Amino acid sequence: MAKSKSRSSRDRRADVLEGAPLYHAPENELGVVFLFAHLLRRWRLRVEEIRAGFPDCIAYQKTQNGEKRIRIEFEYRSKSFKTHGHSARGCDWLVCWEHNWPDAPRSIHIRELRREFGLGFNVWIMPVNSPYKEALAYERTTTWSVPSQAHKGDLVLFYFTLPEKALTYAYRLRERAAKVRAGWRPGMDYMAPISRVCRLKSPIFLEDIKRDRILKTASFARSQRGRHNATEYWPYLYDLIVRRNPSLRSSLAKYSPDRLA
Repeated sequence: MAKSKSRSSRDRRADVLEGAPLYHAPENELGVVFLFAHLLRRWRLRVEEIRAGFPDCIAYQKTQNGEKRIRIEFEYRSKSFKTHGHSARGCDWLVCWEHNWPDAPRSIHIRELRREFGLGFNVWIMPVNSPYKEALAYERTTTWSVPSQAHKGDLVLFYFTLPEKALTYAYRLRERAAKVRAGWRPGMDYMAPISRVCRLKSPIFLEDIKRDRILKTASFARSQRGRHNATEYWPYLYDLIVRRNPSLRSSLAKYSPDRLA
C-alpha cells in the first residue's frame, strides 16, 4: 500500500516560476536550496559549505571592506525555524519560500524566495467602523492595524460596517506587519504602513457577496468580525469589483488573479 499519493495529489502542480531554473514553485526545503543557488550572484554570495547540521550553510558576502561571513538556515516556511528549536544566535540569514513567522527575531535577516520570483500576495478583508472609516477618506498613506501574517505587497480590502455593510477601499501594505505599540488603543498590535490603491465608487455590498454562488461560502460572508484571509476567493471578488467598477481595472492590474501565488 506504499504507493500512497492520491491521483489528485499527484496531478496538482505548483505555480510556474518566471526566470528561474526550477519550472514550478518549490514545495519543500530542497527546492528552496536549489533556488538559493540561483540567487548567489544577485546577493553577492560565495558559498563555503553546505552541511547537514545547523546552520545549513556558511557563505561569504562581498562588501566594500572585503567579505562578511553569513550563517544561513534553509526552511520551506520561516516558522519551522522556531518549530525545529534553532537558536537565533547561531544564524544570520533565514532563507525560506514563505515567511509566516511575524515574531521572528529581528537579528535574523529573512529572505523570502517567493517575493524574489514575483509571486505571493495575500488579500485580506478587515472590518472598520466609526470613527476609523471616516479617517480612511482622508488618509491615502497611513499606518494601520493589520493581520499578523500580512506581508509587504499584500492587499487589504476595508469592509465598512453598519450602516454601509460594504467593501469600500483597497490599500496595499508597504511593509510587512510588525508588533509595536498600538497607539490607537492600549497595548501592542500588529501595524504596518499602508497606501491607498483605490476607492470603490460602486462598493461591493454584503448582499452582493451573499448572492454569489461561490463567495457566499466564504468565512467573511458568514461573519464580518475578525480579519479574514480572502486570497482563495480573490478571483471572484476581483471579477465582481471590476464589473461594478470598470475604471479600476488598471489600478488593480498588479493584483489581477493571475498574479496570485
